[in-house]
Amino acid sequence: MARETGCGPQKWLAVDETAAAFLSRSLSTRPPILLPPPLHRAPLRPGNVVEIAGPSNSGKSQLLLTAAVQCILPKEWEGVYFGGLGKAVMYIDLDCRFDVLRLAQILRKRITQGCGSAHPTSEDFEKDVSKDKFHYFQDTLFSDCMKRFLYVRCYNSSELIAALKSLISQSEARGKVLGTGIYFLMLDSIGAFYWIDRAPQPTTESKGNTISFQSITENVVQEIRRFLHLQPVLVLVTKAPIYGEGITTSNDFQRGSSKYALEDSTASRYSKREEEKNGSYREYMPSAWQTLVTHRIKLQDLEQESGFSEQGNEVLSVHTSEWVQPSLNTKEKFYIKDVRCRVLFSLSIWPSSMFVLT
Repeated sequence: MARETGCGPQKWLAVDETAAAFLSRSLSTRPPILLPPPLHRAPLRPGNVVEIAGPSNSGKSQLLLTAAVQCILPKEWEGVYFGGLGKAVMYIDLDCRFDVLRLAQILRKRITQGCGSAHPTSEDFEKDVSKDKFHYFQDTLFSDCMKRFLYVRCYNSSELIAALKSLISQSEARGKVLGTGIYFLMLDSIGAFYWIDRAPQPTTESKGNTISFQSITENVVQEIRRFLHLQPVLVLVTKAPIYGEGITTSNDFQRGSSKYALEDSTASRYSKREEEKNGSYREYMPSAWQTLVTHRIKLQDLEQESGFSEQGNEVLSVHTSEWVQPSLNTKEKFYIKDVRCRVLFSLSIWPSSMFVLT
């Protein structure tokens, strides 16, 4: 190797940078991202792919919107600290359940909280600025934040692949206009077209490539990897369960139809409520998707438990979150009130204990 490079062994083995310089450079190029709970437990950086799994009403979309607001909010605006990232978000809606009013509600609540921390009392507020100017300040900041939120709706996998292919051009165009490219990529939810893509028999394109659910997933993964290679972003993906334990696996779509008939009779023994209660779901995405995911968090809705608001006059649904990859051996309980996720306490799975988070 030293002969090929045209230098001696000592020069070839010379240290390019120290460990301290390497860590400093790594932390500056891909700094850790602080997200609201319960996503704050695992250290996340640009280039990570986070899968948020859970049944309906477990808070998956709420976490996406909360993280999106954290990204599009600036760190500071006109001397008021908001603690955001001030970067753009690409939100790809696959199940057509995106609620723009909910996003606006969360964003306006965060803006009001930031302004309230800057002006804690109404007397100080009236001394510093008039109400009309205050509302103009909020509306201007709201419009500036919404410019950094990019929304795409896809009705099939072909449109999803086309949207992913345009990520690079979209990020470059937004970078020229806003001064910042896409920093968060969100997909809600990745299994929305599972039954549509799996229902037809595999077909062959003119080029000889076979079109199937697995090949479509591989194309999706390929486009995401290509975008991450050119521009590291944080990818947040929601995934709803389809199968329960003892019903089927991710390899069953390669088997015969007689297998499906047998599994359909077995599936009748399991109710949807029992599956959601146990939280036992089998992986249905192909291995190409599983290798892409770097972090996994599982959410659950506790129907039997309820929390109360600070005023004590409002019943709130309680959810749990558990980091599966990496395994943190903890399960946190949290509830969603108004527009915020608040952690109640954390249950340690190993060893078994419980403590209150302040």
